[in-house]
Amino acid sequence: MGEDRWCNLDVWRLADNLAMDVYEATREFPREEIYGLTAQLRRAALSVPTNLVEGYSRRGDRELRHFVNIALGSLAETKYLLHFASRLGFLEPEVHATLASSCETLGKRLWRFYEAVGAAESRKG
Repeated sequence: MGEDRWCNLDVWRLADNLAMDVYEATREFPREEIYGLTAQLRRAALSVPTNLVEGYSRRGDRELRHFVNIALGSLAETKYLLHFASRLGFLEPEVHATLASSCETLGKRLWRFYEAVGAAESRKG
């Protein structure tokens, strides 16, 4: 089987990189947070690229748009959890700033992707 089509999506690459960066940043979180904030933040960040993969692997723009919408929600959750972790002092200010900037960039691209899929759906339907 060849390379999956979603690997060619720039928005997926950004989401995948953010998830990796979040995993790396949370390695230093307090041990008592392993089942709390660490796990929730990792799940939220990983949900963004995985929902893009799932949506892109389905048939039709309506289903894709649904999963992109879920990815947008997961990104919003990730942004809040990063903010909260920063307030607790679990993230260095420069690490938080870098991750927050990545979230903003990804959010803009993800929203444009959501709109483009919606426009394609409207043209077909």
